[in-house]
Amino acid sequence: MKSNLDSKARQMLKAANLYHTKNRAAILKVLTKTNKPLSQEQIARKSGKNRLDKVTIYRTLESFCRTGLVHKAFIDKRAAHFELGNRCEEICCHPHFTCKSCGVTNCLVGLSVPMVKGLKKGFVIHRQQVRLEGLCPACA
Repeated sequence: MKSNLDSKARQMLKAANLYHTKNRAAILKVLTKTNKPLSQEQIARKSGKNRLDKVTIYRTLESFCRTGLVHKAFIDKRAAHFELGNRCEEICCHPHFTCKSCGVTNCLVGLSVPMVKGLKKGFVIHRQQVRLEGLCPACA
């Protein structure tokens, strides 16, 4: 019997015009079950008993990014963090807050930050991302 997550992953892949594979579905299920961006290492750990290798995860995430199914939320210590692309607009992502004490990053869905204005001539914005740092309520 298929779970709701299996059906959701299948629908997401179909909407993105990507073939359904076990590995793609596993990565989408991991990202669907969390409400924060994850690194490749975190995705590997959460992929369960059939842990996926980093190369498979990297290639899959890159194909997801090309279709807009997933996007890179931010890069921290040279590690990209990924999340589903359905909670952001094409050019502007919701802000993220990273606690400097515990290291947990939270999505601040529902908050909006205005697009930057007044750039000098010649600059072209492709995407605006905002990452806030400080102390979360548990650490403050």
